[in-house]
Amino acid sequence: MKEIFEWDRLLFNELPGVFLLEVIFRSAVMFTILLLTLKLAGKRGVKQLSIFETVIIIALGSAAGDPMFYEDVGIVPAIIVFAVIMILYRTVTWLTGKSKKFEEFIEGKTECLIQDGKFSLSSFKKETLAQDEFFSELRVKSIEHLGQIKHAFIEPSGEVSVFYYPDEEVGYGLPILPALFIEKSKIIPTDGTYSCSFCGHTEKQKAGTAKCKVCQKEEWVASINTKRIT
Repeated sequence: MKEIFEWDRLLFNELPGVFLLEVIFRSAVMFTILLLTLKLAGKRGVKQLSIFETVIIIALGSAAGDPMFYEDVGIVPAIIVFAVIMILYRTVTWLTGKSKKFEEFIEGKTECLIQDGKFSLSSFKKETLAQDEFFSELRVKSIEHLGQIKHAFIEPSGEVSVFYYPDEEVGYGLPILPALFIEKSKIIPTDGTYSCSFCGHTEKQKAGTAKCKVCQKEEWVASINTKRIT
């Protein structure tokens, strides 16, 4: 029975100290192979990754890691794994260039999330991006309310692209600053311009209660029309 804190086993896994030299050699070889493989994969591999490219990176990392320090994992089988992954990568890349449907299946497609200062509800239902997460993405871009946005898209990479209204065209919109958005209520306190907290539809409302004409929800937030500060 093995004892706990058996230092030779814990630190060296009962391998001779000279095996560390082999670990150094294995790591250098696999690092070089991984570097050359990513170089062949192209520049996009080191920018925003699609789901497919993320799978490739994970597969390469797994194939590279084990031969670096496992005595019973040879370098040659790992190189074969690398070769197979790169063949599959090139094959899928070629197929995405030949078939638009296959490209959309593998890479995904751009979806419009905001159209003319309001949420595009059909696109939002398709995406897994939560409203709070999306608001956070917009606030990072110095956006205070949806009235500042003409169009917003979520790209296949997961990045959010935003096209703004010029200052003179900014209208009232749903505020996304936490201190303002948290004031949403089913009771409209006074007459004024309000935005639906669910879809962003904005219109003048009288004090009391009201249903949104677009989504039929009943929670409202007082709209703002501040210009962007850049």
